[in-house]
Amino acid sequence: MKRSTCLGLFALTLAGIVVAGMFFPTALRAQNPEWMVYNTENSGLADNFVRVFAIDAEGNKWIGTDDGGLVEFDGVNWTVYNTANSGLPDNCVNALTIDAQGNKWIGPDDGGLVRFDGVNWTVYNRNNSGLPDDEAFSLTIDAKGNKWIGTQYGGLARFDGVNWTVYNTVNSELPTNTIFPLTIDAEGNKWMGSYDPFVNVGGLAQFDGVNWTVYDSDNFGLPRRMILSLAFDAEGDKWIGTGGGGLVQFDGTDWMVYNTDNSPMPSDGVWSLAIDAQGNKWIGTDAGLVKFDGKSWTVYNTDNSGLPHKHVFALAVDAEGNKWIGTVEGGLAVYREGGVILSGGVTAVEEELHVSVPSAFSLSQNYPNPFNPSTEISFSIPARSHVKIAIYDLLGRLVHELTDQEYARGMYRIVWDGTDEADLPAASGVYLYCMKTDTDVVAKKMILLR
Repeated sequence: MKRSTCLGLFALTLAGIVVAGMFFPTALRAQNPEWMVYNTENSGLADNFVRVFAIDAEGNKWIGTDDGGLVEFDGVNWTVYNTANSGLPDNCVNALTIDAQGNKWIGPDDGGLVRFDGVNWTVYNRNNSGLPDDEAFSLTIDAKGNKWIGTQYGGLARFDGVNWTVYNTVNSELPTNTIFPLTIDAEGNKWMGSYDPFVNVGGLAQFDGVNWTVYDSDNFGLPRRMILSLAFDAEGDKWIGTGGGGLVQFDGTDWMVYNTDNSPMPSDGVWSLAIDAQGNKWIGTDAGLVKFDGKSWTVYNTDNSGLPHKHVFALAVDAEGNKWIGTVEGGLAVYREGGVILSGGVTAVEEELHVSVPSAFSLSQNYPNPFNPSTEISFSIPARSHVKIAIYDLLGRLVHELTDQEYARGMYRIVWDGTDEADLPAASGVYLYCMKTDTDVVAKKMILLR
């Protein structure tokens, strides 16, 4: 690779760099490029206990914390809403959902139900509305825009924007007035976990708008009455996370229980669930994160992955398939599944992930950018080729050579840890990363901030 070639390419991209006054995330873990961790030390996350998580239509992440309020993350900037700077009545956020208009509906601890439209805060509680209890444990929205609120002691409430309807043990077949997980299936049925730990009464309740069906450990295959999480797959099967009973699959007729006795599950306490576009079940336990594809199990913990804490309390999958993992004490982790770590820090995308085979040469912008202490570079080649990627300063001097070897056709990721050829930290500034193959050469700029 000729020095002048890369410098010529770089000259076309250098204009317009502005870094003053901006905040950039610094959470990419150099030792494992598939994992990113955001916490109170390296980001604007207000608390390391992430209780709930939601993604809006623009892809912004909304994070409900245990004691830090509500946090918005747009991929670069962090905005914290708490009792000191907003209309949020409490800094513990138990429940969170987003409606079709982009309004955030929030269940703060003992604070009722809160609507945030981006400017105004509206609080509904027992004093000013038909909400039966100020502790909203769970929230969901149906196809008509009705809000369904599961409370700690007041049962299930429905709010259409004007009127309130309350379902409890007196006027319905709810087994208890405590509702924790709450979700709606494709047919519009409401499914919820209803459990009173003091008298060990409860189970899984289904409500179709008229009729109630309650499944418990006495009359069905449910192993425990305590339901902690719910998710539905594309086939309509219900996946149920229990407290002490493991993971349950219910197809409407048959029950299948996965626990520590008959599977690699690390714990029988399943606190969160999410299902990705490929149908994989992601299971958050108090002993690690589990992936189940229907046949094989993969367990991620603090010893074998970038997971910052073993207790996974919240889970979500974004449009790109990234897994967002809220932990009890380790902050928010992002798992970008898609590779196996090869020598030299290169990550090759596996065929089983159904990633399309590249038809053209490409070099992506590094992420994050600006960065500290490390950043990831993705590239693809349409045919087998020798690939050389190196980092240069603005004078064209070699800073660090990342790879210089032959690659098969495919998509790859490589990480620069911000060091030079002597493994010493490179200085803050603008750098050029240049990629050369048998047929192409391209360069892009990156910014290292110390």
